Amino acid sequence: MTRRASGRPDAVDLILEQWKRELPALDASPMEVLGRLHRSFLRYQGLLSDLFECFDLNMAAFDVLAALRRSGPPYRQTAGQLADIALVTTGGITLRLDRLEKAGLVTRERDEADRRIVYARLTERGTEIADVVAVAHFANEERMLAELSGAERHRLGLLLGKLERSLETAERTPPDRAALAASMRRDPPHHP
Repeated sequence: MTRRASGRPDAVDLILEQWKRELPALDASPMEVLGRLHRSFLRYQGLLSDLFECFDLNMAAFDVLAALRRSGPPYRQTAGQLADIALVTTGGITLRLDRLEKAGLVTRERDEADRRIVYARLTERGTEIADVVAVAHFANEERMLAELSGAERHRLGLLLGKLERSLETAERTPPDRAALAASMRRDPPHHP
């Protein structure tokens, strides 16, 4: 069994041990990475949510505020530009913008040259909130990474970039359902 730096097995170690015991021929090793990534993400998400709630925001709202703030003056983007950055649909961005506009953090304005184009722009209050929350957010993330050295953070960042590229490849090559079905007919799981 793999041991964590603390010398104790974690939940993923225990799950892998159970799979090895129950289905010895099954290669469950991807869980060593992806299971830990998922568990880490859930913890990360909870820690972010706790912080954003202090500002009466959620992760999605901060994502939009941060994207607008990073864009530089005049702190505006179209819904399509924001959707590309956030990896969500323009409909999802529109809902976020509706809430932020109602809160007085963004305003919508039409392009002067092409009235069909609508921009979301940070208000003065939105810019102030984005700045305050960004400072708190990165301090919170620094706290989350406190047990990793600078070199470890850099290496992990590179590996996570490689993992994202691998996942992008997997999105373009979905599982072969016919091969999976044939495999199930050939080697059905054995139950004691």
